[in-house]
Amino acid sequence: MRKTMDNKKLRWSFFTIGLIILAFGISLTIQGRALGIGPWDVFHYGLYEQLGLTIGSWSIIAGITIVVATSIFYRQLPKLGTILNMILIGVFIDIFNWMLVEPETLAMQITVFALGTLIMAFGIGIYVAPDLGAGPRDSFMLMLSDVLGWKISTSRNVMEVSVAVLGWLLQGPVGVGTVFIALMLGTMVGYSLPMAKRLLKFFMKKGEKNENIDQRTLRSYDND
Repeated sequence: MRKTMDNKKLRWSFFTIGLIILAFGISLTIQGRALGIGPWDVFHYGLYEQLGLTIGSWSIIAGITIVVATSIFYRQLPKLGTILNMILIGVFIDIFNWMLVEPETLAMQITVFALGTLIMAFGIGIYVAPDLGAGPRDSFMLMLSDVLGWKISTSRNVMEVSVAVLGWLLQGPVGVGTVFIALMLGTMVGYSLPMAKRLLKFFMKKGEKNENIDQRTLRSYDND
């Protein structure tokens, strides 16, 4: 029982840390937006430019809309992980955007953008590794695939292009970085996810080993 609880706590810790890392990476790309930002972030940024609120707030609002739509379509309540994904990423994007200072030179913006993209990939790998629920946008991608009969890759590409165009129409920052994230982030996650899974497995085994030591029977010796 204790082993199950410890593993559950570890998985949720991984999930939460991964979301925070992902939000940090997104905020870094926003600071380096001279190159453009990720398709969904272009959309959120465009809404922020036209309607106010914050980028993180629009991320949450878009997430709520998607979660409601997919829940109605599949006739089931969203997983807790999906809800936390929707809320925490938006909250931490706003926190990090408030904390970070925008780079002054193009060279620094390129560096910050590249670093942010790499951190995003690791954040996604870490939060996906425990398998505690897909993010709202991944659920929407699956819904498009089911409704339209498209391959998942096709659904993802159409979704990413559509939100990027909407964001561009709203004056969100679209550029070569937007294309880079759309095309390369998945490949980068292909490397980070197996690494995160191995790390999670390592900590789980370490926890089991420590538990076995703690539960070992103490022996009594005459010279004690």
